[in-house]
Amino acid sequence: MSKAPLMPMATAVWLVENTSLTFKQIADFCKMHEVEIQGIADGEVGKGIVGYNPIISGQLTNEEIKLSSKDQNRPLNIIDEEVKIESDEIKVKKYVPLSKRQDKPDSVLWLIKNHSILKDSQIAKLVGVTKNSVTSIRNKSYWNYNSLNAKDPVAMDLFSQKDLLNALGKAERRILREKKDKEKFENSNKNANS
Repeated sequence: MSKAPLMPMATAVWLVENTSLTFKQIADFCKMHEVEIQGIADGEVGKGIVGYNPIISGQLTNEEIKLSSKDQNRPLNIIDEEVKIESDEIKVKKYVPLSKRQDKPDSVLWLIKNHSILKDSQIAKLVGVTKNSVTSIRNKSYWNYNSLNAKDPVAMDLFSQKDLLNALGKAERRILREKKDKEKFENSNKNANS
């Protein structure tokens, strides 16, 4: 059984207003009753609902509508049941409740102890604190250092395991790159001295 389109009522409103499809075709496509579609056309049902264009969402094409408009027995076929919603927007930081904000320094301490290859800036970005806070915790000069308890930030839902693995991968690549650069530098010095 095929799925209904996104926002079936709004889609039905748009199809009634903008196509010459039969009530049955629209009803079948939107998984609604023909009487409801008749009510939309008469203005009794769906008052105030803004029509939703299924072509924009990629669920129908103009060709599909034209083919079904010409043949009243032909059903409308949904094109893509999984609508892909993509965003170019920058990831928005989620709100962290006050109770969890107090756990951030504990998370920083845990990351320093368990993943020492991470740079202070990486830890700061992951946990959502300043780099100065991370540095002061690493140097044991943090104002409240003695009362900190290392806690796993993934378990406390400050960020995902995937975020941590990405940061660790980045740190490992950086260390490898630095090692190669150091070897190149030492080799160039040996060659210059010989």
